[in-house]
Amino acid sequence: MRIAIAADHAGFVLKEKLRQTLVDDGYEVEDFGPANAESCDYPDYAQPVARAVAAGRADRGILVCSTGIGMAIAANKIAGVRAAPAVSEDEVRLTREHNDANILTLGARYVDGEQAWSMTRLFLHTDFAGGRHARRVAKIAQMEEAPSSERP
Repeated sequence: MRIAIAADHAGFVLKEKLRQTLVDDGYEVEDFGPANAESCDYPDYAQPVARAVAAGRADRGILVCSTGIGMAIAANKIAGVRAAPAVSEDEVRLTREHNDANILTLGARYVDGEQAWSMTRLFLHTDFAGGRHARRVAKIAQMEEAPSSERP
């Protein structure tokens, strides 16, 4: 599985831990940065991960910032991305099963390295449930394609 990963300065340390653990577990990881913990802007790092996932160059994405929320907002601007912030394993499982989320966003203020790895592993190994949820995810994709004048 190919994983795209990035962070901002607040998520740099946690991103580095996750990246190394993913590599150690045999995942193919593309790190979109940053290379250090100097102040930076999270949209600059969310965008390349989101584009890689949307284009199919990565199977899933992991983004880390202070709360996980800013990264999710930025990543969700890219068509085909379903980025979800989570602070619990239950949220991770449900967003994969029900929403077919393809990017997990984590808040370094709220999860430690062990929790983040547990949630990441769950994110990578939980399948989309399909069924009634597939209809809903398809409606999201239609919203991305419809011109704003045609949206309800």
